[in-house]
Amino acid sequence: MDRPNPVISREALPLLDTDVLRSFVAIAESGSFTRAAKQVFRTPSALSMQIKRLEEILGHVLFVREARHVRLTPEGEVLLGYGRRLLRLNEEAIQQFLTPTLEGRVSFGTSDDVGSRILPGVLAQFARSWPAVQVDVMVGSSQQNLARLDAGDLDMVLITIGNEGQQWRGEVVHTEPLVWAGREGGIAANRSPLPVSLANHGCAWRRMALNALDEAHMSYRVAYTCDNCFGQEAAMLADLAVAPFPVSLVRPPLRKLDREGLPPLGDYQIALVRSGSSPVHDALAGHVKEAFADLR
Repeated sequence: MDRPNPVISREALPLLDTDVLRSFVAIAESGSFTRAAKQVFRTPSALSMQIKRLEEILGHVLFVREARHVRLTPEGEVLLGYGRRLLRLNEEAIQQFLTPTLEGRVSFGTSDDVGSRILPGVLAQFARSWPAVQVDVMVGSSQQNLARLDAGDLDMVLITIGNEGQQWRGEVVHTEPLVWAGREGGIAANRSPLPVSLANHGCAWRRMALNALDEAHMSYRVAYTCDNCFGQEAAMLADLAVAPFPVSLVRPPLRKLDREGLPPLGDYQIALVRSGSSPVHDALAGHVKEAFADLR
């Protein structure tokens, strides 16, 4: 007769040690026990013992160890999300009591495609950490926001690197593949000439797409242009065109077009440009960088 599984009371549940979680996250993000050991100021053997104990507590293997690299198991990927959140909450709790209260105002500029991905989480977390700081957000193109930054109207902006006529500036905070996207089950990708939906002239996505099509000697026509990615998305949803799109924004009913023989587009980058430094600016910049780290 099978014996029933014991019921674990809430009091009996083990607690996850923040030092161990910090080591686990460092290993997961660096892909190496050796590199992670340098980040957390421990030896690789000490990290191995920490992870072994953590795996025993959770009852799951967290890493697949290969010759020169380690990668997460499915259970490890789940724990990585929890680990990052727990470490952030720990940092927020410490800041609440040990860090001087921040007050003031910071103005932040972003494009619509970037804002839709990270802005809700950034603003929510920042408000919990620094409730006395007012954040003003302005949405516009990279060129518009850079002009506002230089005019003193914004304190920091997120821009796409590589826009035509735009000087390279700032700190790279995100790198992501740009892919061809279209509607699932649609026929736009099979039309000739290929109908494409693009941002207006000067946009890095537009330049990357047109260069790739020209180099592949593919016949195409610019079917739609729009100032923001929502216009491109609308054309794809209507199956009127395909478009170059960040892979993280390709969600059903859209799909990545990887079977249609379209030329690869490569990666694009996002940079954070700041007008100066202050405790308030530094705090918001830190939250922005963490948000992009979670997208990886």
